[in-house]
Amino acid sequence: MGDIRRRGVVALGITGLVAPLTLALGAAPAQAASCTTAAGPYQKQVEKFLGRPVDGKQSGADCSAIRAFQNKHGITPNIGYAGPVTWGVMDLMNKQKAVGNKPNKAGKCPTNKGRIACVNLTLQISWIQDGSRLVYGPVPVRTGRDGYETRTGLKKIYWRHIDHVSTIYNVPMPYSQFFDGGQAFHSVGVSMWNPPGSHGCVNMTNTTAKKYWSLLKNGDDVFVYGRKPGT
Repeated sequence: MGDIRRRGVVALGITGLVAPLTLALGAAPAQAASCTTAAGPYQKQVEKFLGRPVDGKQSGADCSAIRAFQNKHGITPNIGYAGPVTWGVMDLMNKQKAVGNKPNKAGKCPTNKGRIACVNLTLQISWIQDGSRLVYGPVPVRTGRDGYETRTGLKKIYWRHIDHVSTIYNVPMPYSQFFDGGQAFHSVGVSMWNPPGSHGCVNMTNTTAKKYWSLLKNGDDVFVYGRKPGT
């Protein structure tokens, strides 16, 4: 989400990827729903991800485990069905973990800019590097949903507001660092894997947003590339 209140006028580690299932990210509360007995099209993949017996058949224990995952990350409907949305989140987590400590292995984020914050929309990760040296991250982030895509390209942080509140959505945007119109880095209280995504900002956990606040300043470069799945 993004807007910016400026001068009274509206102008606008890798630790996060090692074990995503154990992160406390302020997930949405459980909703009242029945547990489905139907096996989903991604039943085996989901069972494997959750450490369940991989037999492709839905059991009560399978459903409970899937529902717990769905509730934690705000996936609806949360009925324990191993469908494409649930598996899509799990598959993204697997891909994020596979990055390890080399998020810029393909060299997509510029290494000739000094301190720069990189955002890979395809993998939904971000990190800070200085030249080719990794400074912080990679960490999972939550970028713009379909119709509100986080804009790609080379940008600069031009305004920071630690206690910002969106004038469009009337929600807090702590540790906001604006880099493109109303789009900014800021913390949120939902899971980084909560679909469908933000209104264009790069959402972060409170810990990550604080770290970015301490490591970046006005004038620092930001490079956004790739394309978020589903956009």
